[in-house]
Amino acid sequence: MKYTKLGKTDINVSVMALGCWPFGGVETWGNQNDADSIETVHAALDSGITFFDTAAGYGRSEEVLGRALKGRRDEAVIATKLGGFQLVGDNVVGACEQSLQKLQTDWIDLYQIHWPNWKVPIDETMDALERLKEQGKVRAIGVCNFARKDLTDLLAIGHIETNQWSFSLMWRCVEREVQPICLENGIGIICYSPLYQGLLTGRYASADEVPDGLSRTRLYSSEQPNAEHSDTGAEEEAFAALDEIHGIAERLGEPMANMSLAWARQQPGVTAMLVGARNPDELKRNLPTVDLVLSKEVIQELNDATEDVKAKIGANGDMWFSESRMR
Repeated sequence: MKYTKLGKTDINVSVMALGCWPFGGVETWGNQNDADSIETVHAALDSGITFFDTAAGYGRSEEVLGRALKGRRDEAVIATKLGGFQLVGDNVVGACEQSLQKLQTDWIDLYQIHWPNWKVPIDETMDALERLKEQGKVRAIGVCNFARKDLTDLLAIGHIETNQWSFSLMWRCVEREVQPICLENGIGIICYSPLYQGLLTGRYASADEVPDGLSRTRLYSSEQPNAEHSDTGAEEEAFAALDEIHGIAERLGEPMANMSLAWARQQPGVTAMLVGARNPDELKRNLPTVDLVLSKEVIQELNDATEDVKAKIGANGDMWFSESRMR
């Protein structure tokens, strides 16, 4: 495993982080056995993964992660999130206390604003988060899904260590404006969905094969079941790109997923990639990625292969809604 620093802090994190959303058994991922989740966390720790990402909004995820880390808390760096009206100043402390209780811990290593809430002044939320940091209940502050305006507004009044964004070969919106701001300000990028919810593993031959809970994003047509956007999607461009990506992977003799994760890990400013795994076997398939280094030529080939997808998706970084929750 390889390690890096969290933003400008001295907190060491593994470059591969375990995304714990599936542990909550929420609608997108279906039922999940707690014993499998706990075993997956133990397997992650044993393999050198120290970074675990969850959220108050992920069903029972925090609770399950807390149980899994019992007796091993000092080995882990926990990132969790608060959002909605938890961001109101008086509510931030209560939200933190609830997460601490569920996680069975005295501190949160990285506390992140899950999505911008334009009804709550950002300085109100940041003041409350800074107080939690002074009390030792939070070690570092981060955000998720903050685009140019929200990010620059925040940076005018404070500092964050990370910005979590969907970032993969299939979703490169972050490159347009957000990545340069993060690089300029020493903010680490945490990539979620670096395999675009399994699409970059090569397991789906067409959009019709993608499960309904996953085919609701803006990459797919608004006619897909459960879609809540009005976009035409980029299905034709995406599956044409997947054919090219598969060909490059075959030439390198690497699994498509490993190559796609290596591409994400080597992008400027990336601190860690969130990899979802529902059991130890799924986790083990991703571990060789940290040793794979792609040449500049291969990275350019992959960029070229997905340029049409990037152009079709446009500047809206919101994976799920046409009316973006980012600005």
